[in-house]
Amino acid sequence: MTISTLLDSASELTDSTSSKTAIVLMTRVRLARNLSGQPFPGWARPAQRDLILDKCQKAVTSISPLKRGLSLSVNELSELEKLNLVERHLISRELSGSTQGSGVIISRDQTFSVMVNEEDHLRIQVLRSGFHLKKAWNQIDDLDSALEEALDFAFSPSLGYLTACPTNLGTGLRASAMMHLPALVISSQMEKVVRAVNQLGMVVRGLFGEGSDASGSIFQISNQMTLGETEEDIIKRLSSVLQSIVEHEMNARQKLIETDSGKLFDKLGRAYGILQNSHLLTSGEAMNLLSLVRLGVDLKMYPESCRSIIDRLFIEAQPGHLQYAQKGACDPQQRDFLRAAKLRTEFANVTKPDFSVSASDKN
Repeated sequence: MTISTLLDSASELTDSTSSKTAIVLMTRVRLARNLSGQPFPGWARPAQRDLILDKCQKAVTSISPLKRGLSLSVNELSELEKLNLVERHLISRELSGSTQGSGVIISRDQTFSVMVNEEDHLRIQVLRSGFHLKKAWNQIDDLDSALEEALDFAFSPSLGYLTACPTNLGTGLRASAMMHLPALVISSQMEKVVRAVNQLGMVVRGLFGEGSDASGSIFQISNQMTLGETEEDIIKRLSSVLQSIVEHEMNARQKLIETDSGKLFDKLGRAYGILQNSHLLTSGEAMNLLSLVRLGVDLKMYPESCRSIIDRLFIEAQPGHLQYAQKGACDPQQRDFLRAAKLRTEFANVTKPDFSVSASDKN
């Protein structure tokens, strides 16, 4: 398997048949682990980083479901290939900027990825389309247990798993969900939700994690505490918070329909018209327009078949994927032209929204 084969194949997040969930687009569970007796990546010398990379790659690729996956050193990848992996959430922006002794192992179906020598020696993650926190946790727990038989992890009886950043001490667990929350954004309630979530020990970030914006009304909600709770407790508490956010979004949607349907229908109609007719679209514009059409799908104004197309386009309309499809880098204006052309083609046969659907049918 090569990087080209991987990027040309469908994944949990780009397969047009896999996305059927309203509001929760994706769940992810990640574990931070380090090797006992070795310096953290930020302190390690080049030779030590290379040694750790080799040892971790051998251990990870010996374990199912990564036996037949793709194992790469970061310095083997082009900038465009790295950008595509970031856009698919398979590596972090930090790993993509590494120059020495860093790598990644990715399963063939792209649900598992293990980053080596990012901030920690190992960043193990499982991605699942839709709301599947418990399933993702069970899968990563099995993988972690298998790796612990092959590698000696740094562990303290009082502090738990030792990590480069103190905020990851203990379980080393970060669980998150990528949520589509357009009604809360339109009704200006997101700031209130963010404050409430922060008070519950959770954190809200944008589409690509820390420092990114929430284009397309897509937010990542994850646990902030990793010390003092069991992994099961963290998953259970996060799941409860996510369920509450889902309810708030559903209530906000119903209120918009009941009290401000004109404003809502205007936004949905304009989005449809622009996607079918525009010739230049920035990444942010495309994400926001796709977000509105997805909301229309949830409200049954578009056929259900549109949902998986939009979820795929959330990724394929990103700069890296556009350039990869074009087989070469291009400047921002060219990307905006290519993006608009792609979306015009995708939406050419999408029927116009049905605004006659009654409010009672949109629950």
